[in-house]
Amino acid sequence: MRFRDLNTLAMDGLCASVHSQCLKCATLVAVHELSVCQALLTQVAAIAADRGARVVERITIEVGPLSGVEPALLASAFAALRAGGCAAQAALSIESTAVTIGCMTCGTHSQTKPNRLVCAACGGFRTRIVAGNELRLRRVELQVPRSPRESAH
Repeated sequence: MRFRDLNTLAMDGLCASVHSQCLKCATLVAVHELSVCQALLTQVAAIAADRGARVVERITIEVGPLSGVEPALLASAFAALRAGGCAAQAALSIESTAVTIGCMTCGTHSQTKPNRLVCAACGGFRTRIVAGNELRLRRVELQVPRSPRESAH
């Protein structure tokens, strides 16, 4: 099923919220993760085309807990949307990152829980997120056809 079809299911009254329940297959469909995955696959297809690859073997992404993306729902969206493209047989690897904050009071960097953005050293609340809010394409493994010159050797 294509993204447009899944989006239409969500808009056709199954549920008006961001997350929809498909009644036919009892699968949780996350509209946000579908659009994120569609953008990811578009970017991967462009990378593959630029390098002359027709097949993508593995896609590795980095997802922070403050990114606004649920990794399990993104994996489900990937399974549904990859069909028919160069990533149809690709594996998706999702790497999690920890939340790291920088304290603007004492300058310390420390890891913390997503819901506790307080400096571990001084207890200050004037912090900024250094890591943990990213959604990053880390690596794309491609199957690139050999050039005729390489095949002759």
